[in-house]
Amino acid sequence: MTAKDDTTSVVADAEAKALHAQSRYKMSRKASSPMMPAFMVSAPGKVIVFGEHSVVHGKAAIAAAISLRSYLLVTALSKSKRTLTLRFPDIDMSHTWNIDELPWEIFSKPGKKKFYYDLVTALDQDLLDAIQPHLANVSLLKFPGCIYTLRSTIPIGAGLGSSASIAVCISTALLLQLRTLSGPHPDQPADEARLQIERINRWAFVAEMCIHGNPSGVDNTVATQGKAVVFKRVESKPPAVRSLWSFPELPLLLVDTKQPKSTKHEVAKVARLKRNQPEIVDNILNAMDAVTRSAISVFESETSSKLEEENDAPAIQSLKLHENGQREDADGDMVAAIGSLMTINHGLLSALGVSHPRLERVRELVDYEGLGWTKLTGAGGGGCSITLIKRSISRSRVLELEQQLAQEGYQQFVTTLGGSGVGVLWPAVLRNGTVDDEEGGIEIDMEKFLNAEGNEGVERLVGVEGGDGEREGWKFWRM
Repeated sequence: MTAKDDTTSVVADAEAKALHAQSRYKMSRKASSPMMPAFMVSAPGKVIVFGEHSVVHGKAAIAAAISLRSYLLVTALSKSKRTLTLRFPDIDMSHTWNIDELPWEIFSKPGKKKFYYDLVTALDQDLLDAIQPHLANVSLLKFPGCIYTLRSTIPIGAGLGSSASIAVCISTALLLQLRTLSGPHPDQPADEARLQIERINRWAFVAEMCIHGNPSGVDNTVATQGKAVVFKRVESKPPAVRSLWSFPELPLLLVDTKQPKSTKHEVAKVARLKRNQPEIVDNILNAMDAVTRSAISVFESETSSKLEEENDAPAIQSLKLHENGQREDADGDMVAAIGSLMTINHGLLSALGVSHPRLERVRELVDYEGLGWTKLTGAGGGGCSITLIKRSISRSRVLELEQQLAQEGYQQFVTTLGGSGVGVLWPAVLRNGTVDDEEGGIEIDMEKFLNAEGNEGVERLVGVEGGDGEREGWKFWRM
């Protein structure tokens, strides 16, 4: 054998060993996970329907979902892009982090790591302190880079649960990215759906703790599961929350007075009145509790249950009109009963001194024309009112009311009460949007999403509700 042959043999042997080592490395290395498709999550806002202020003093209250929602578009980046971006144009927020520069070391210490199925009832101060320099109140998990783009149709700071809606969207998105949620899908067993909802709700509550410190948990529960809940404060314990699954969908005119209010101030005002006039105020609070319990009885009556069983579609469509201009109303008696209770509840709240001339003006306009029933929602002193429109009121008369309200500086939203909770659009493709469908559907474009003008633009582009109810593609955990 020549020197040349020796050299060739050595090279061939080295190449063979290298190929063998490379093969062993490939076999032992974990397979790369494919990049997730862009997907979207949506969650509703909420209103207090009955029991404002009385709930602070140990009485029951009812909160329900509204069809104003937040929408979160999640766009995965390639593994080489180790950045995470939040783009929330409705609050002028845009920020990008380098994932590798975040303080992961503190999360790896004993007792600090939390799992997706954990129940977290208090925040870890060490973790909060570590993340604070990067941006307060942001909770991150370690996975490939992403862009989170959020649009919301819920007025911010109006007591409508906007922060809880966003918290539920983020919680759901993170759990989906960790592949720890099953569904939602039409044939999912109710018990399994309930488990997924509870998992989402737990982490949304953690986000609410970051924002509010000591939240009741009601807002995130409504935003997660939809429909409505009955809740009651329990001394030295979290509030008792019971789902009200028989709550029907009701038409609602939500009016923002644009009058700034302070929940703390209004609650203190009632407490002061109670100290000065304990017997009178106790009677008012007891009357409010009776109103709430009467409303629960109406919602859980055989009529409401029958409507839920017989109709896959909402029992009452939001201001949907016949050709002759009359609104469809599947159960006018039930609407009238709830409306009457709303009127009583508002009167009792006014007696406590928590109404406002701007709220009373809305009620005056509605009552004068005989259009429906109006009450304040939330702490009062400003904020928002809700109006249930009467049966057989023409659309033209509702438009006249809306025009009058707009002239006087109010902002109004035609919405529904008691709708769906958190929903998922996976992948982010609409199949029956308002634009001409392409084969396989229309993929949601991030820039179009960012540039959609106002609530109408967002709803038209990606909204859960299309012209004929829920859009194809959006799915919900049904219980």
